[in-house]
Amino acid sequence: MTHMLDTAASTERDDARRRLRRELRRRRRHLSAQQQRQASRRLCRHLRHLPEVHRARRVALYLPNDGEIDPTRLMPWLNGRGARVYLPVLRPLSHNALWFVHYHAGTPMVTNRFGIPEPCTRHGAHRARRMSAWALDLILLPLVGFDDEGQRIGMGGGFYDRTLAFTRGAGPRPRLIGLAHDCQRVERLPIAPWDVPLDAIVSDRRVLRP
Repeated sequence: MTHMLDTAASTERDDARRRLRRELRRRRRHLSAQQQRQASRRLCRHLRHLPEVHRARRVALYLPNDGEIDPTRLMPWLNGRGARVYLPVLRPLSHNALWFVHYHAGTPMVTNRFGIPEPCTRHGAHRARRMSAWALDLILLPLVGFDDEGQRIGMGGGFYDRTLAFTRGAGPRPRLIGLAHDCQRVERLPIAPWDVPLDAIVSDRRVLRP
C-alpha cells in the first residue's frame, strides 16, 4: 500500500513539473528581442558583482536556446580578467551527461541533436581542451523555473543533474549558479529527489541564495 501511495505521489509530482515546464518555457519564448537584450544586460550586471564570479578562473556557461536568458555578454569581461570559458557538450557514448570544452572565437562548432550549437566532439575529445566538472570553479546553468526557496526545475533531460550528482558528496566542486528570466519565477516548485542544489539563482531582477 505504501509503495502504491509513493508511486502515485511521484506520478502526480512529475505531471505537475511537466505542466509547469511547458508554461514557463512559453513565458520566456514570448519575450521580445528587446526584452531579451535588456534582461541579458541586467543579468550580467548582477553576475559581475558576485564574489564567486570574480574569483572564478574556469567558468562554464551556455549558449542560449528556446528563449533562455543570455549570459554570453559576460564572456568578454571574463576573458579580460584572464578566465577561461567552457561550454557544455553532449558527452558521446554516455546517457544524458555533459563534457565542458574550452570555448574561444576559433572553436569549431556543430549543432547537436537538440539544435543547440556546441564545440565539435572531435575537437573537444582532446583532454587539453576539456575540463571535468569537478575541476571547474563556476558553472552557470540555465533554468526553466525557480522559486524563492532556491528550488529549480530544468528542461527535464537530467543532463546537469547527472553530470553534477557528485556535488552532493565530499571533495572539490564548482560553485553552481542557475540563471533565468524573472518571469520564470513561481511561488513554489514541486521538487524531485535528484535535483542538484544550487549555490545561487540569478535573474534579471534578483539574486537568490538558498
